[in-house]
Amino acid sequence: MDRRRRRARAVGLALALTASATLAADSAPPLRALRWVSPDADPVAVFATEPTECLRQPTDPAAAKALEIGRAAFRTPLLLGGQAARAGLTCESCHRSGRGNPDFQFPGASGEPGTADVTLSLFSSRRGNGIHDPRPIPDLSGPRKQLKVARADLPAFIRGLIVEEFDGREPTPEVLAGLAAYVSALDPAACPAESRAPARVAALMDDARRVLAAARNAAVDGDRPTAGLMVAAARARLGLIDERYAALTSLRTRLRQADAGLAGVQATLRDGRPGAVRQLDDWLRESRSLEAALRSREPASLFNPARLSQAANRRLPPKAS
Repeated sequence: MDRRRRRARAVGLALALTASATLAADSAPPLRALRWVSPDADPVAVFATEPTECLRQPTDPAAAKALEIGRAAFRTPLLLGGQAARAGLTCESCHRSGRGNPDFQFPGASGEPGTADVTLSLFSSRRGNGIHDPRPIPDLSGPRKQLKVARADLPAFIRGLIVEEFDGREPTPEVLAGLAAYVSALDPAACPAESRAPARVAALMDDARRVLAAARNAAVDGDRPTAGLMVAAARARLGLIDERYAALTSLRTRLRQADAGLAGVQATLRDGRPGAVRQLDDWLRESRSLEAALRSREPASLFNPARLSQAANRRLPPKAS
């Protein structure tokens, strides 16, 4: 092992230990994503609203199908590998709704808020360079020139990010093509008039159903690996709801039962058994009553900005004067 590789691994280990110690020292945040935002950020300003999505919808059915696969994969930690996946990071963690994230600040991986070091040994055993050199996170919905990648080169570029920068598994051709389709469809001309919208449980439930529709299509096509990843993305959306209902025990129980149902779909897909499409149809039908129950108690959850502020401020250390 040469000196540079030894140094890179040593730095990566040191940063990993630093990050772990930092996270363990803090009391558990009410929202997991609070672990990777600037401590000076206002939790309500960041998480009571979501950036709106600047997505240009294709008219061709095949292109629309590919886009939905990519959009779902963009939102699941399973796409990435190693430390990033274990921390719960997704592509969307840095690019919220396909935009940027000016508040992102991961321990050991960021400098100023809104930056990330993608050649960090903590995340990558292949591209880690042993140098702390965070770069600004680009807005994927901004001007095309920000990406500095030609449209035709996107699949290879995205594969490098997943496999080499984050030690993720080799994506299926369908997932890779879908991610390229999704990133290509992010367009500043498609941005809604409002740049942010209130965070709502209905939006996350709609998102879960949208993802599961993509899973169903993949299952019908016999593409079990892609369908499994789509189901994982839906489970990640349920996780975002679950943490906001932590104080509402009965609803949290229902959410975890719904998640167990999706885990069952994944097992069916993984084992190659028939029945995944029927399981998905049943889940999608039953999700309406779950959503109604969740919406009825939304004011008592952390979707309520006042409750979110109280929960976040209870665990934040006082700021230095």
